[in-house]
Amino acid sequence: MVPYVDPKSFSRRRNNNNQVFSLNEKSDVYSVGVLLWEISSGQPPFHAEGEQYDVSLILEISQGLRETIVPDTPKDYIEIYTKCWDGEPDNRPTIYQVVEAIITKTDIVIENPQLLNEQEFSEVPLSTNNSEPRGELSQLIQNFCKMNTNEIDNIAVSNEQEKLLTEEDFNRIVDEINYLIFKLLNKGTSKGELVKEQVIEYLKNYDTNLQEIYNWLLINNQNISNSIFLLGYFNYKGIETRINYKKAFNLFINASENNHILAQYFVGVCYFFGHGIMKNEKLALKYFKTTANKNLTNGQKDTGYCYENGIGIEKDLNKAFYWYEKAANNGNIIAIKNLGICYRDEIGVKKDHYKAFELFKQSAEGGYSGGMISLGYCYELGIGTKIDKQKAFELYLKSANLGNKVAQYNIGVMYENGDVITKDLDKAIYWYKKSAKQGHQFAKNKLEILQKNL
Repeated sequence: MVPYVDPKSFSRRRNNNNQVFSLNEKSDVYSVGVLLWEISSGQPPFHAEGEQYDVSLILEISQGLRETIVPDTPKDYIEIYTKCWDGEPDNRPTIYQVVEAIITKTDIVIENPQLLNEQEFSEVPLSTNNSEPRGELSQLIQNFCKMNTNEIDNIAVSNEQEKLLTEEDFNRIVDEINYLIFKLLNKGTSKGELVKEQVIEYLKNYDTNLQEIYNWLLINNQNISNSIFLLGYFNYKGIETRINYKKAFNLFINASENNHILAQYFVGVCYFFGHGIMKNEKLALKYFKTTANKNLTNGQKDTGYCYENGIGIEKDLNKAFYWYEKAANNGNIIAIKNLGICYRDEIGVKKDHYKAFELFKQSAEGGYSGGMISLGYCYELGIGTKIDKQKAFELYLKSANLGNKVAQYNIGVMYENGDVITKDLDKAIYWYKKSAKQGHQFAKNKLEILQKNL
């Protein structure tokens, strides 16, 4: 995406109204200029096999770097696309002027072009064979001219409706995304991908361009810890860039030194999994504890997990219970389920199946798939409640549909055995496959046995 983006959007320059430049119709003209060059060359701009576009390219383009003119390209054609990619938007032609120039330059396009509805410019494949560049170029440009004038009008109108974003707007968006991530982690959203999806959804709902936010973060992440963290998060989750754990870790460390609580938590996560840095369970626990003491419930929950399992410290079930209870009291739905397990299995507290059942129910009602499984298990075996296998099946199914591999395995078992529901080996195999794809070993074993016997 980088070579096609108006370089003005990479800078922090403001207009007379103190507004930071935002993509507009002249930005589209810039992109068209790059595409016209791409048509003449048969390859993407600044393309190098195996290399990614990076910050250095952004800086060079913003300072005036453009692609090299392809030999034997018609002079009039060169003039059109070089005007399109002028560094100053006011010097660029309008989209109408671009189309008009292509239509009227007989040196580069065949006679009698007509505006038709049948084929859009975006549908024309880029050729990698330059043996007949002049003929192919003429055909591709003719296809460009076939764009319906209504399509051009729509481009212009939509861009006129875009608002310039002030620096305050960008900072507000960054702050709100930080708060959204904080809120989701405090609730105990179970899968990191769900947090990522909600961040992306937030930006879509506010009609904010992800690429624009990412580009702004690249340039403006020097001193503001929220921006530093968010750029790290984008790299950690692969939002508008490829996943880069090393870069993410370095950014998290940077922001954590300014006591940014989310950055500190993700430094712990990186140490826990060995993402971008050598795995170090003691340091992971250190960062989890730091955030736990600041009332980040995910930090409290993960601190409890480390104490329960002896990760980075000697096992201490009483401390595990303490941290789970603290996180649960603060509303973390995963910690609520973990606290229920403590009461069910006598981990750091006296066994109480009724208390466990109520906690599992609370976690399940909060939307946590793991809480649904534990509640289903109570109904299946009569833990803290009467046996009700139909309710167990319904809870397992709800959790399975949320993508929980254990629930998917449990549903497979119930279909295989005909427990509560009609026996159905095809459905059993279906659910075992879904669970096995996520790495559930028992599901893999069941799947292998069933498929051998078919």
